[in-house]
Amino acid sequence: MLSIGIVGLPNVGKSTLFKALTKKQIDISNYPFTTIDPTVGVVAVPDERLDILAKLSNSKKIVPTAIEFIDIAGLIKGAAEGEGLGNKFLANIREADAIAQVVRVFEDKNITHVHNKIDPKSDIEVIRAELILADLQTVEKRLEANARKLKSGDKDILLEQELLQKILDNFQKEIPVYQLDLNDKEWPIVDTLSLLTSKKTIFVFNASEEQVKNGWKPTPELLQTMGPSEYVVLSANFELLISEAEKEERDLYLSEMGLTRSGLDELIISGYKLLNLIAFLTTGEDETRAWTAPKGAFIPQASRAIHTDFEKLFIRAEVVNWQELVKAGSWGKARENGTLKLVGRDYIIQEGDVVEIKI
Repeated sequence: MLSIGIVGLPNVGKSTLFKALTKKQIDISNYPFTTIDPTVGVVAVPDERLDILAKLSNSKKIVPTAIEFIDIAGLIKGAAEGEGLGNKFLANIREADAIAQVVRVFEDKNITHVHNKIDPKSDIEVIRAELILADLQTVEKRLEANARKLKSGDKDILLEQELLQKILDNFQKEIPVYQLDLNDKEWPIVDTLSLLTSKKTIFVFNASEEQVKNGWKPTPELLQTMGPSEYVVLSANFELLISEAEKEERDLYLSEMGLTRSGLDELIISGYKLLNLIAFLTTGEDETRAWTAPKGAFIPQASRAIHTDFEKLFIRAEVVNWQELVKAGSWGKARENGTLKLVGRDYIIQEGDVVEIKI
């Protein structure tokens, strides 16, 4: 299961957000929030398609796909040098596949900001600087080790050295690795370095209820600081409130705020996309279920999510888009009208495919 680390400065609302996640009411009881330890949990990815397909197939149960969230210790300036819980913070981020950075934009005199002022741009820059400083040590060490091997004329070493220098030059401009335009040969090298700034980032702006209701959005200057990143605006306090409410109350609260979906749902869905994942589906009398696959995966590789042996034993699969299946009314009708396809090993799985694997 892939994971997202929730990071941020102290007193920005990380703990409230994580508590809301742990209390989030999952309508489908088969995959409730699961606490692995006090700071790690698994949340179902909201997917309205499952209910529709389950009704079509008279499924006994529904199982959504899921994503793991890690509540990482608050960071302070100097973490890269071990200040505060710096070493623990940096080690925990390395375990996550992506980062959700909580940025405070709400005003509250009773909650002290670590820098004594609400300045989201500065907060983003502080955390970015700490991650870059930590990565800087890794890059410099690798550069030094490679310098001794350059005399061999190894082309791979030369390519890596050029990439490391490119990363170093961009660090001087405070540009993290995930914002760089790297090619297919360079990314595999980056993966071997386990750089913190290579992890994709989604910014979570923690606003007041009033700010959310009034449609608060980051300024152009703030967007420029973030770079090409996704963001979600929510109120952690409001999310905690509705996570503890019954469905009818929750719907009423959302309506009063002018929202069709909770900020947490937006965060979970955005996080899933951030990790470059898609969901494909299976449906039948026993269950309707969502499965996770990397975007662009061939169907045998994707079928490993169902069973690890399926990739090796795969022969072919029947595939139909979920909307086409619902429109047809049954698997048999979809086959009759030609919307169901028989595919082989070279088929690339698509978002919303309903599949039946033949092995």
